[in-house]
Amino acid sequence: MTSNETSAGQPRTRRAGAFDIRLVIALLIGVYGLVTTVLGIWFTPDSEIDRSAGVNINLWAGISMLVLAGLFVLWTWLRPLRVPVEEEEGEQPAE
Repeated sequence: MTSNETSAGQPRTRRAGAFDIRLVIALLIGVYGLVTTVLGIWFTPDSEIDRSAGVNINLWAGISMLVLAGLFVLWTWLRPLRVPVEEEEGEQPAE
């Protein structure tokens, strides 16, 4: 067994944390969703709603993006990305 393995023979890992691409995607979709939701609530004129068959598309698209961003965060929290721990050069192996 090497120092980079656990007692069960599995390689040692750590969480990727903020470097997980799912969090970056969630942030981008969340910001766009927040802006689109605000536009849909306060800045969509009735003439645009009438042209879209009475549906406030900005509002529904914004809410959908916020839900999608929340699902990405939930996915990251439930299934964290694990990266292997590399041994430093001056580090003594654990025995």
